[in-house]
Amino acid sequence: MNYNVRGENIEVTPAIREYVEKKVGKLERYFNNTPDANVSVNLRVNPDHTSKVEVTIPMSSLVLRAEEENADMYAAIDLINDKLERQIRKHKTKVNRRFRSNGSPAELFAVGLESSVATEEEEIEVVRNKRFDLKPMDSEEAILQMNLLGHNFFVYTNADTNATNVVYRRKDGRYGLIETK
Repeated sequence: MNYNVRGENIEVTPAIREYVEKKVGKLERYFNNTPDANVSVNLRVNPDHTSKVEVTIPMSSLVLRAEEENADMYAAIDLINDKLERQIRKHKTKVNRRFRSNGSPAELFAVGLESSVATEEEEIEVVRNKRFDLKPMDSEEAILQMNLLGHNFFVYTNADTNATNVVYRRKDGRYGLIETK
């Protein structure tokens, strides 16, 4: 893997660079062939002296991405590594399930990590199921409904296109819209 480590409001020292490469490099054990991915790592120190770490690993079949904020830069890097491992295990479970149903072997992920994947599958549980009718409305009305309910997202039918859409509140406080094709 090729690492692109850059810092905002912080000088990326060789020690920090080595620590990032060591921690993110441990993810290579999950793959049969080491991906030729360009790992993008952004280290930032906020004005309140908290550290934010963002890691993006683009690969052929998926993009691994995680971000974490912590008072300690090294702790944030450790937490990022844990998040990325969970993403890989989750994706590996999906890939293996798909290949088992098709009868083809999975070549992207290494074997021998099934026990950790099995425990990850057992933790996923649907605890509540809701059904409701989608009311036709525009995105502005959907945002108002979402705010009235105090939710982070709202599913509705677009009155103009009659397609199912989702509005959601972003971390920066603005709103996003997901439209179906």
